[in-house]
Amino acid sequence: MFALVDCNNFYAACERLFRPDLEGRPIVVLSNNDGCVIARSNEAKALGVPMGSPFFELDPRLRARLVVFSSNYSLYGDLSRRVMQTLAAGAPRLEVYSIDECFIDLAGVADPVAEGRRLARTVRQWTGIPVSVGIAPTKTLAKLANRLAKQGQGPDGPVLDWSRLPDPAATLGAVAVEELWGIAGRSGQRLRALGIADALALREAEPRWLRQQFGVVLERLGWELRGRACLPLAIVQPPRQQILVSRSFGRGVTTWPELRAALTRFATRAGEKLRAQGRAAPAVTVFIQTDPFDTRQPFYTNAATLPCVTPTQDSRVLIQHATRGAERLFRCGDVYRKAGVILPDLVAAGVGALDLFGDPAEAARSARLMTLLDGVNHRFGRDSLCFASELVGTAWHRRARLTSSVSTTRWDRLPWVRAS
Repeated sequence: MFALVDCNNFYAACERLFRPDLEGRPIVVLSNNDGCVIARSNEAKALGVPMGSPFFELDPRLRARLVVFSSNYSLYGDLSRRVMQTLAAGAPRLEVYSIDECFIDLAGVADPVAEGRRLARTVRQWTGIPVSVGIAPTKTLAKLANRLAKQGQGPDGPVLDWSRLPDPAATLGAVAVEELWGIAGRSGQRLRALGIADALALREAEPRWLRQQFGVVLERLGWELRGRACLPLAIVQPPRQQILVSRSFGRGVTTWPELRAALTRFATRAGEKLRAQGRAAPAVTVFIQTDPFDTRQPFYTNAATLPCVTPTQDSRVLIQHATRGAERLFRCGDVYRKAGVILPDLVAAGVGALDLFGDPAEAARSARLMTLLDGVNHRFGRDSLCFASELVGTAWHRRARLTSSVSTTRWDRLPWVRAS
């Protein structure tokens, strides 16, 4: 048995956590540069706010009724960590699937529904974040059960056990095939063209035929809908093969120093992630692009990849490669709105050929310097130490005019409670 624990309207719940005055009010959270709606409270959904819609396109009368926040990823990330730690304390075997959901192994649990209630109650009490729990013999069915629990279709409040549904087949028949976990738009179109329009029809399809037509992934999905688990709990996450750090700029960037500042930040962040995962980068890819929606100038995008002499974890090397690559791509007169750094084909740290003409002591000095850099920034806050080229210009900084002032990761932004 699996349980999928999913935080309800997670970003909106995080914003409401320290603002009890927002209880019952419609909340939306916007993407980078306050562009699109990426999270909605139930009240905002009831008003008809579409997910992913550009905020400026919403009706002004509707916007006036909403409480709007810029995305505050440091707050969301820290509260996610607290939720997952709370769940891990009560259910040691779990797989963190995303920032707001995880799978839990319920094998051997006598009463899964009671256990789900206990987990939901504990998370709400310890973190303040409401969650829903879907229970089923497979991960795919647990995802469906969780969605039904969020819709209030179960008799057990925020917990729904798939085996307790009065008519599971009717439930599957009401689920469009595109709404299933792991089915992309094109696969859904192909399935519909072959007469498979809902989850029930996919369950009844011959597994061997599904494999012939779509491959092993869809065959497994068919088995999962039949109640046969094909997707085990991934307790140990596989090592990442790639790291991407990219942002859209708050304003257009026209000068090389400002573009270099942005790429310095992105390469620095990529290096931090690289070292935290114990990986090393054999190459650096950098890309830049103008605004694809600006009809006043031709759209321009380009990328360059520079190999490293040896796989590296050193942010200085990553910055050098990213800026050298971008220098080849930069064109005076263009207005850039996005850039990014990609570290492809990652390997384990310490793996790879050595530099025949390199200084053997340099690798040790590099490791000590990066350890010092990460240690200072971890202890005193991100960017306490940074590279000088990052400090030139601010046009590339993301626009976030509506960010909440509360933070659980900064002492100066912790909320104060005063007794009357």
